[in-house]
Amino acid sequence: MGAVVADDGPSGVKAPDGGWGWAVLFGCFIITGFSYAFPKAVSVFFKELIREFGIGYSDTAWISSILLAMLYGTGPLCSVCVNRFGCRPVMLVGGLFASMGMVIASFCTSIVQIYLTAGVITGLGLALNFQPSLIMLNRYFDKRRPLANGLSAAGSPVFLCALSPLGQILQHEYGWRGGFLILGGMLLNCCVCGALMRPLESPKKSEATKEPAEKKAKKKLLDFSVFKDGGFIIYTLAASIMVLGLFVPPVFVVSYAKDLGNQDTKAAFLLTILGFIDIFARPVCGMVAGLKWVRPRCVYLFSFAMIFNGFTDLMGSMSVDYGGLVVFCIFFGISYGMVGALQFEVLMAIVGTQKFSSAIGLVLLAEAMAVLIGPPSAGKLLDATGRYMFVFIIAGIEVTTSALVLALGNFFCIKKRSDEPQTKEAAAEREELNKSEDKTPEDAKVDSIEVEQFLKDEPEKNGEVVTNPETCV
Repeated sequence: MGAVVADDGPSGVKAPDGGWGWAVLFGCFIITGFSYAFPKAVSVFFKELIREFGIGYSDTAWISSILLAMLYGTGPLCSVCVNRFGCRPVMLVGGLFASMGMVIASFCTSIVQIYLTAGVITGLGLALNFQPSLIMLNRYFDKRRPLANGLSAAGSPVFLCALSPLGQILQHEYGWRGGFLILGGMLLNCCVCGALMRPLESPKKSEATKEPAEKKAKKKLLDFSVFKDGGFIIYTLAASIMVLGLFVPPVFVVSYAKDLGNQDTKAAFLLTILGFIDIFARPVCGMVAGLKWVRPRCVYLFSFAMIFNGFTDLMGSMSVDYGGLVVFCIFFGISYGMVGALQFEVLMAIVGTQKFSSAIGLVLLAEAMAVLIGPPSAGKLLDATGRYMFVFIIAGIEVTTSALVLALGNFFCIKKRSDEPQTKEAAAEREELNKSEDKTPEDAKVDSIEVEQFLKDEPEKNGEVVTNPETCV
């Protein structure tokens, strides 16, 4: 690719909050849908894999676990790749990896080979798409960013509702091998989404401004200075605790309904209810988070969403019939959608645009450990007690605890910084802008000639989208 510079957000450039940003949002919607829904959709093929290789359900469940572990655990690796090569090249390579993993898996002859292909390779490909798409979304949206995060997060329930029935049709018509092959072809759409991620650049600059830009390109590949930010540490701790219990109820609610004597189709319909509510909850929550009064207090709205989710789990533990589980899924879908819409918006607000690429990688790594511990621990608790009530209670306590950590930590430990820049880089940018305003008349005359000539060639734009040969493929 030649000389590749760090794909850092250009300083002093305002986010377009529209324009090509809507294409970026569409790509992020697709990527989010594949990343979160694909590990669950693959479970449709588990019965055929059990029959094919003579293994148990726990063996096939490792496929989804490995996919999620790669999605979360490779966060720092994705951050390094993005800071070194740029978002678009990383996403294009990730799309090829995701597709290649499923295509190769369709020719596998053992479950271990499927772990390596459909699990490791496809999981790495999805991770290389998911994180850069969020980074680009953060750069293209500022005022409308909460809404953009809510709309992109809605890709998860939409794709879950679509991929699960599609997987059943593919399994029935073509078997698991044909299904894997077709899904691999579908994952090539990640490359299309990657192509949409055109980098933002400031308007044309004079030759004198090129040297600072070259120095800026030598930034750290993984910025650990985010750990100096108390808000980031509190968020990471709270998010890790939350993930321990957040994904447990959707995993066990269908089995809970079956144990109450309901038919399989009737029990599975609970997830459809949950997903349908989730689709609308995420964008609506994004709109609310973008309100003028709410946005500065978005972290407390996120805490409320987690408390709501935890309280819903506690109430769901007392369900004794199908009607109670339906009510649980409705309220869980609302709270789960709120959490999904706000989790990355709050992180963006805490660390800012410049450090977000490193921060999200470190947060996902911390959450990866909790993702691997949460559902298996709940399963062991269920085996020991034989009662779903305790599983839901523990999940509710964990999510509620994370909400208290986030809210109380921010209220008592974080000082208000309403008028202060978030980073030293931001302070330096402000100083440069102030200096530019205090120019001498002679400098102003020289600059006026350049500005006049530039305006003749092309109108000035904020956040102009251009093709950069160094960061594009």
